Amino acid sequence: MQFDAIVIGSGMSGGIAAKELCEQGLKVLLLERGYDIDPAKDYTDMKMPWEFPDMNMVPEEEVARDYAVQSQCYAFNVSNKHMWVKDSDHPYTTPEGKPFTWIRGYHTGGRSIMWGRQTYRWSDIDFEANKKDGFGVDWPIRYADIAPWYDKIEEFIGVAGTYENLPQLPDGKFLPGWELNDGEKFLKAAVEAKFPGRKIIIGRNANLSEAREQHTELGRGPCQNRSICDRGCSFGAMHSSLTSSLPAARRTGNLTLVTNAIVHSIVQDPKTGKATGVRVIDRVTKVGKTYEAKVFFLNASTINSAAILLNSANEANPRGLANGSDQVGRNLMDHMYALTTVGMLPGAPKDSYYKGRRPTGIYIPRYRNVTEESDGYVRGYGYQGGAMRMTGKSIAGRPGVIGAEFKDGMHKFGPWMAFISGFGEMLPNPENRVTLDPAKKDQWGMALPHIDCKMGPNEHKMVKQIMGDAKAMVEAAGGFVVAQADEMGTPGLGIHEMGTARMGHDPKTSVLNKFNQAHEVPNLFCTDGAAMASSACVNPSLTYMALSARAAHHAVERLKEGSI
Repeated sequence: MQFDAIVIGSGMSGGIAAKELCEQGLKVLLLERGYDIDPAKDYTDMKMPWEFPDMNMVPEEEVARDYAVQSQCYAFNVSNKHMWVKDSDHPYTTPEGKPFTWIRGYHTGGRSIMWGRQTYRWSDIDFEANKKDGFGVDWPIRYADIAPWYDKIEEFIGVAGTYENLPQLPDGKFLPGWELNDGEKFLKAAVEAKFPGRKIIIGRNANLSEAREQHTELGRGPCQNRSICDRGCSFGAMHSSLTSSLPAARRTGNLTLVTNAIVHSIVQDPKTGKATGVRVIDRVTKVGKTYEAKVFFLNASTINSAAILLNSANEANPRGLANGSDQVGRNLMDHMYALTTVGMLPGAPKDSYYKGRRPTGIYIPRYRNVTEESDGYVRGYGYQGGAMRMTGKSIAGRPGVIGAEFKDGMHKFGPWMAFISGFGEMLPNPENRVTLDPAKKDQWGMALPHIDCKMGPNEHKMVKQIMGDAKAMVEAAGGFVVAQADEMGTPGLGIHEMGTARMGHDPKTSVLNKFNQAHEVPNLFCTDGAAMASSACVNPSLTYMALSARAAHHAVERLKEGSI
């Protein structure tokens, strides 16, 4: 079969790229390195808690053997263990003393099945930051360039949120937002009274608070407030490639999906400079094959996309495909993560309760270097978190509590507990990079990715203020802190890796142009996290998807006019 376009990767950005290309009439081949997910078999959201062994915890010996990295993800457990890679099957290397926690899912839909669904627009404060403070290269786009594509994606995937009119966090096309509970309202009132430049809002998330026509026609239904989204959602209430993008692509009749297809490299015509094909290795049989097309979208995720470009080196491009700038693999970023503060709120309403398991929490948008100055660093951070009543189980479970007292305690609720976790921006740094290990190969004969990444002085300066601000906000509500993180998590643990094939104006300092098109390979586009020129401090998936839709439309226009 002849294909007009090949998309490498079926996850968050690849799913959208495939959908948009298919809807514009192109015959699209979608390559997925992992197995094909069957929701009826692989989703576990309809199972009861007692159906999972070991209280849904993976045994320590199995973790040590196969999941030492993946088990560090908050969502990893028995119910979805099959949707994370085995570290033992997919190794990578890091320098001594510089760990990188690479969280992955190799199957149809990738991590879009297990993501946290926090969905925020970037603002011009983010797109202009590199140019203003001199870190990284200037973004070749601004908010106005991407705003219509944010609109398109939000309406398609369904984003629940509230309108706040904040310059650092633009409003979007929202479904009704979830409501703060009374403990969160109590915290909000106290914090906003003492710190007028700070806001506590409900987290904007890609769960259907209500299902509209564009959702129901794809078989999606409203959220059931169970908060077990990482097991896969049989209702289709959360956006993933499997519930939204791929069904939309399939209904065009233009999509061909090939799974177990590990991309080895991209083939380039030395005469025209254009890409002509993709070499793949079958994951199961290890037999090689090449697929050809007219246009190519690289959406394998930040680290794998860089590895594919590096592995596509040829005589004319010995450092890797599209790498005349020597920027492929460089500027790897993630968000500062695991900076959590836990506090008790004794003054919160004692006669207030709530029901259901809302699929989102609170969000405190960035205010440092926006409405408040920072303590000697650039950029800033936001917080995610929530408030909840301590349960009867924690009361009844006190030492020595048995019998009637235990039974009575199970019917009571304890005080309100709040937790807020800081997500800080990591600056681009060319020394944080992905290369190919010269000595070690995987079971398919491909060089292992070597990840050399660490947080820099700007990030370390932020930590103290992230923790101090969190403590001050808990205390503003009359509360007290009971636990705080000692340090941030290792890079990668935020699961927001980006930056290894950055966009920019100048081919000498960047890999992609303003339409995510490779400067040196005109029919090659990259729209996953690799394309990002900076990291902001908000979750990036919405921006990946918006860039993917925008680039797909640009690619089709160029294809029709014959310029690629």
